[in-house]
Amino acid sequence: MKELFPSQVALVGKVMDMQLMRQNVIMSNLANVETPNYKPRELEFEKELQSALGLDMNGRMSITETGHMPAAFNAENFGPEWDKQFKPRQIHGEDRVNLDKEMAKHAKNQLHYTALTQVMTKTFEGISNIIADGRQA
Repeated sequence: MKELFPSQVALVGKVMDMQLMRQNVIMSNLANVETPNYKPRELEFEKELQSALGLDMNGRMSITETGHMPAAFNAENFGPEWDKQFKPRQIHGEDRVNLDKEMAKHAKNQLHYTALTQVMTKTFEGISNIIADGRQA
């Protein structure tokens, strides 16, 4: 039986969760901009996400053998265990928070999150249209 929600909904939801976690780390850094000896932290997950999706760093599918077809991503295996390995890390070599860098990270993260919310909105609008069309038939 086909699922009502496409598998990308779960994937986009997980990535949105990671973006939200990153936003919290950035906000923590900004809140401690005047705190003596506070080391800025960072949350990175893109490389691990691409690895989980079977993509190389340029976004192309990674194939190990010429006869292999890339496997489809299973969002159900992309669960809490995956989330737990991403802990904020201190940025070595920086002894204090750089306000300009943190604000740039904040803006970039906000743009990514907004784009993901638009993807989710369009997905649910499409599902809603399908349901509405089914009622009219």
